[in-house]
Formats: sequence, C-alpha cells, structure tokens
Amino acid sequence: MSVMSAGTEARPSRWRAGLGRLVAGAALLTAVAMLPWLSGNDPALTVLRARSADQDPTPEQLAAVREQLGLNEGPFAHLAHWLGGLPQGDAGTSWVSGEAVLPQVTGAFAVSVTLTLGALVVTIAVAALVSARTVYLGSRRRLHRGTGAIGVGVLAALPKFLLASLLATVCGVWLGWFPSSGWEGPASMVLPALALGVPSGAMIGGLLDQSLPAAFNEPWARTWHAYGYAPHHVARHALRRALAGVLPQLLPTVVGLVGGAVAVEKIFNIPGLGRLALDAAIAQDLPPLQTATLALVLLGVVSGLLIQVLRRALLGPALRDGALPALHAPAAARGRFTRWAAVACALALLALVTGGLLRDPLHVDTAARLLPPS
Repeated sequence: MSVMSAGTEARPSRWRAGLGRLVAGAALLTAVAMLPWLSGNDPALTVLRARSADQDPTPEQLAAVREQLGLNEGPFAHLAHWLGGLPQGDAGTSWVSGEAVLPQVTGAFAVSVTLTLGALVVTIAVAALVSARTVYLGSRRRLHRGTGAIGVGVLAALPKFLLASLLATVCGVWLGWFPSSGWEGPASMVLPALALGVPSGAMIGGLLDQSLPAAFNEPWARTWHAYGYAPHHVARHALRRALAGVLPQLLPTVVGLVGGAVAVEKIFNIPGLGRLALDAAIAQDLPPLQTATLALVLLGVVSGLLIQVLRRALLGPALRDGALPALHAPAAARGRFTRWAAVACALALLALVTGGLLRDPLHVDTAARLLPPS
C-alpha cells in the first residue's frame, strides 16, 4: 500500500518537474532572443562591424541593415518566426555571413559531442584511478582514512582554461606530442579531452571515493566478508551501491564539460558549438545563437534521460521502491592539519580578493609588453 501511494505521489511531482524544465527552457530561449535589444548596443551597428570591421557605418547603411534583418519588428516577432521555421528544418540565416544556420550548428554540434565523449572517457578513467585505492583496500577490510583528498580537491578545482593553456603550451608547442590547434583528426582531440576530463574526473572520483567507505561499512559488506566472499565480488557490489548516489552528479558534469568547452575550443581553435555560440553572441548574430542554445538544452535533456536510465539499470526495483537508505560515511576525526589547511586557503583567497579590489581594472600599461627583459 505504501509503495503504491509513493508511486502515485511521485507522478504529479514528475509532471511538475517536467513542466518546470519546459518553462525554464522557454524562458531561456526568450531571454536569448532579447539579448540584442537588452545589450544597450545597436544590433545593426554590431552586425555591420562584424561583417566589415574596416568601414565606418553611415546612417543609411545602419537603416538598410535594420530593414534587411527586420530589427524594427522587435524580439518577439523574430522569436516567433524562428520557432515557426524549426519544424521545416529552417533555423534561419546568419545575420553576419548570410549562410544557413542549421548546417553550421549541426557541424559544430557533431564536433562538440565528439569532444564531450572523449572528455567523458578521460573523466571515467581519472575517476577510476582516484577511487582505485579505496576499492582495493575496502574490499579487503583494510580501509583507513586516506591522505589524497587534498590533492584530488586541488585537481578538481583546477580551471579548465588554465589546464588547456598549459597542455597546449607544453605538450603541443614545446614537446610537439599532439596538435595544439585545429580539428583534423583523433590526435587533435587528445589535449582538449584531457583539459576537460581531468578536473571532472577528479571531482567524480572524489565523490565516489567519499561514498565507497560508507558502502564497505554497511552490514551486508561485513557479512559477505565474514562468510568469505571474494574481494572482487564485494568490490563490484560496493561500486554499484556507491555509483547510485554519484550518477546524478554526472548531469552537471556533462553540462560543465559542454560549458567548459567554450574556453577550451577557443584555446585549441576547435570549431565546436561553444565557440560558435560565443562568436555569435559577440557579433549579436541571433539565429546561430538561438539554435546553438537550443542544441545545448536538448543535449542536457538527453544526457539527463540517459543518466536516469543508467541509474535505474544499476538499482532496479530498489530505486522504484525506495529500499536503499542514504550512505553515511564512518566517522573520522579531523586532524589539526586539515583545519590549518582550510584556514590557510581562506587567508590566501582573502588576500587575492583584497589585492584585486585595490587595483584599477581600467588601467592597463600596453607599453610594458614592449620593454626589454630585465
């Protein structure tokens, strides 16, 4: 009776969640459609400069651009026209180049999906390496408090654009192991996939590494160990138990991979969806920006559905019946080093923020780069 009532109560909540996501997606597309009018700049001037940066626009040219693009009709008329063309496979034409938008977005989408899949492979590999020690020791009842949490946390917090710059400089330019620019083959995907996947893998691996001790500490694991079950058998089921709580974090991870790919694609000169959307936003080229945003939203929806299917496949009836309690890690005393490390990091962050606030952000000495080395 309780299971049936729980299932009945879950259906309205799912409908409400789905309706909320639909409203959020519609609001996002509407906000994107209004960006050229909300930016405070003349869209006609921005588009004309994107077409030809050398010429000085005249009032006649600006009026012609407004007439050509229909800017006087307002953002909602453009949004309705764009939405009306989508069922026929018409996403409009670029305001800057005049080319059809859909082939540009589909090509960039294929590149971004390929790069995301490569980054996911790196993410899984790094997560497996981070949690391998805990899996090995926990399956043999020899697990103690680890010492690599700080290193994993630093790796997870490493900005993707910074890691991409380091990989492009060291492995691409200095050592010449892999291409540092372009998208010409599988070798061009190695460095961008590493830049995207290593921080994400460290984050997922850290979450898994924190959940595994609780799984190994549950009564079933202790009972199996007492009855002489093989360590790999216990490890496999503990991983299945811990992954159930970590899998929901894969969706923001995938979104983070796509979002982080904007800077990575610019650094490695990759013709992906993030770079296309960024260039379109800078030029206020509305049709490519709208279509790229819609593609990113659909990618997030499909990724969320796949993660839900994978989670249900891992847990089966236990997820539907709510039979699995939350994992609770065994209590561990915090040492003085952890507290002092947290205080030191907080003071360093405070010093950086204070130093940045005292500087003038508008003062840039462009002549300093021409000075000889000291």
